[in-house]
Parts: sequence; structure tokens; C-alpha cells
Amino acid sequence: MDLKTASALRRLRLISVPEAVSFLVLLVCSVLKRTTEFNAVPVMGAVHGVLVILYLIFWLDAWNKAKWPLGRAALYVVLSVLPAGGFYADRLLRRETEASVIAARARVEQARLEDERPRTGTVDA
Repeated sequence: MDLKTASALRRLRLISVPEAVSFLVLLVCSVLKRTTEFNAVPVMGAVHGVLVILYLIFWLDAWNKAKWPLGRAALYVVLSVLPAGGFYADRLLRRETEASVIAARARVEQARLEDERPRTGTVDA
């Protein structure tokens, strides 16, 4: 995974949790609006709207850079509209980035070992 792809996934991961929290808070505010005199829906609606737009922008960037198949890309969109889906998206993205970092380190180590192997005039069979 190159640096641009890792950065795109990190941005998507960083916005997924605040987006999920804002969605849950918006739902609580909606219930409070109907049961009490407290009405924070206009403010929380605007905050959540901005976070959803940022999520979708970062999702497009991550999809473009990570070259996800359509199913995986659609999964992240569906998770953005579920009340706690952002938490699960964060978890999936963290696993994906950790796996790619481990694979990249293994490739670097393999290349290092191949460079350190003694060179002889014979061909390995």
C-alpha cells in the first residue's frame, strides 16, 4: 500500500467515528425534541450533515486510491447510514491498514534478506 492510499484510509477512519457519534446524538436529540422542550435537532442536524458530507468525500477518495471492489465500497456507504455503522467501519479500516502494513514490512524484510544472501556463480535450483 502506498502512502496516498494509507492516508486516504486513515482520513476515512478518522471521520467514521465522529460521524457515528453525531448520528447517535442526533437520534437522542430527536427523541428529546418529541418528549421534552429541549430542541437541539437543528444544531445536531447541521453538525451531522457536515460530517456525513466529509465521510462521503473521504470515502470517494479511499475508494479511488484503494481500488476496492464494488461490494466493499458499498459496504462502507451502508455503514455510514446505520446508527453505529461508523464504529464498525473504523474497525474494518483499522484491520485493513494493519494487514497492509504487515504485508509491506514482510516485503521489505524479504528484499533485505535477498540482498544479504551470498552471491555465487551457481544458479539455485
